[in-house]
Amino acid sequence: MKILVIDDDHTLRTSLRGFLEDCGRDVVLAEHGAEGLKLLGEDPEIGIVLVDLNMPVLDGYGFISSARKLRPHLPIIVLSGVGVLDDAIEAIRLGAWDFISKPVMNLDVLLHSLDSALEKATLIEENKRYQDHLEELVRIRTQQLEKANERVVHCLGKAAEFRDNDTGHHVVRTGEISVILATALDMGPDFTRLIRLAAPMHDVGKISIPDSILLKPGPLDDAQWEIMKRHTVYGCEMLHFDTKVENGGCTLSLLEVLAGQDDLISMAQRIALCHHERWDGRGYPNGLGGGDIPVEARIVSLVDVFDALGSARSYKKALPQELCRRKILEARGTYFEPAVVDAFERHYAEVVDVRARLTD
Repeated sequence: MKILVIDDDHTLRTSLRGFLEDCGRDVVLAEHGAEGLKLLGEDPEIGIVLVDLNMPVLDGYGFISSARKLRPHLPIIVLSGVGVLDDAIEAIRLGAWDFISKPVMNLDVLLHSLDSALEKATLIEENKRYQDHLEELVRIRTQQLEKANERVVHCLGKAAEFRDNDTGHHVVRTGEISVILATALDMGPDFTRLIRLAAPMHDVGKISIPDSILLKPGPLDDAQWEIMKRHTVYGCEMLHFDTKVENGGCTLSLLEVLAGQDDLISMAQRIALCHHERWDGRGYPNGLGGGDIPVEARIVSLVDVFDALGSARSYKKALPQELCRRKILEARGTYFEPAVVDAFERHYAEVVDVRARLTD
């Protein structure tokens, strides 16, 4: 570690260097603050500074202020004979660690000040390394937890899909295509990261629907259809861990509580509950319309319908891809938000690529 001595008095500079080098210290010299700042920026081995206050070009006050921005924890000891008390107070206020008045009659005082400053600097550096280490451990652990959550979420979504599709690729495609549309709508990286994970859980409530209804090869009667529509509420309730809502359950009150909560489970609940709502207000379970439908549900609604139309099930055949596309465009402003349909159309080639890569 080097000691930087900044003083416009050539005799004092050289005398201090000789004394400190005799004491086994490595010393570099500067004759004013500007030169000292230049050396400080160029030489990372400089670990402590002795600086005069009254100097040409850039005085000690200016050096201390600039050095603090460059190296916030750099030990700086002021060595000056001007003003003494008032100048010492000002120097300490600017960030100096100690003040020694000139002329220095006892050089042991200087060595003591240097040793104390170096000891303090060492403790600060060790504490910083410790804090950095803790932050890195927290970062790694957080990543591990996020990966574990992603796997659980992915498996939960696929568990629902396996009820009526033996590959589970629909839920994966739903997440990937939702990301394409969210990106096209400038929803931001945090939103797109969450919707990739949350979208696959849109139909998790189907786990609660009886096979006699879910896998029925023909049309559902009115009573069966009412049960089928409940998968939206069931899915939301499956994800409803500790949200406090009066009377419980996935109601519009819960939707108000979830509004603005930017976490995975909250988004998944909103999607599960609202992905069958329609832009014109004629969807289910709550008949929401327009901007009252959470934007993530507006996105997943289109993606779910498009992918389901083109996917074979035990009770239906897959439609040709171009026909699926036309049906989405025809539903602009009724089933689906116009802006989401427009994003779908602009990025249709990317959507098709996802279906090709993740085919059943």
